[in-house]
Amino acid sequence: MSMNRVYLVLVCLCCAFCARSQVVAVKTNVLYDATTTFNLGAEVAFDKHLSLDISGNYNPWTLPDDKSIKHWLVQPELRYWLHERFNGHFLGVHALYADYDVAGKTLLNVMKSDYAYEGNAYGGGISYGYQLYLSPHWNIEFTAGVGYVRFKYDKTPFPAGQEAAGSYRNDYFGPTKLGISIMYIIK
Repeated sequence: MSMNRVYLVLVCLCCAFCARSQVVAVKTNVLYDATTTFNLGAEVAFDKHLSLDISGNYNPWTLPDDKSIKHWLVQPELRYWLHERFNGHFLGVHALYADYDVAGKTLLNVMKSDYAYEGNAYGGGISYGYQLYLSPHWNIEFTAGVGYVRFKYDKTPFPAGQEAAGSYRNDYFGPTKLGISIMYIIK
């Protein structure tokens, strides 16, 4: 089932680039960059007030003492621009899907540092953002979102060597998106 979601995101991305849009932008979220998570986003404007943003993130690193926050994440978002595309305020509806392997770290209200978690997460939410115009090709984007995420995971005590604690599901309500992105606009 998770591969179907990945294919759906890829089809949406292909449709976005095949559409006769007037403006395309590529971006990187500096908050992810600060955590050494590779990330790249693309946004396609369909008209004056509507755009589709899709970002992908990947973190393959293992930290000292076998701790990790390994993951990959895809997060599409449909945006409505209050004034005009790529300028000023926007409202969005986003979805997300992630696979992760987290060990020895406390994250959100779901994962505790005494355990290792391996699983996936999916959900969605609403967001608000603002793009600051710098030049005809450069913007800075600020965005934040809240929503729901469903975590499905196998949980084992950390550090390893003990018996698995089992498989779990957990619901999370709260922040689902946060970004400060540097954008290059291709016209």
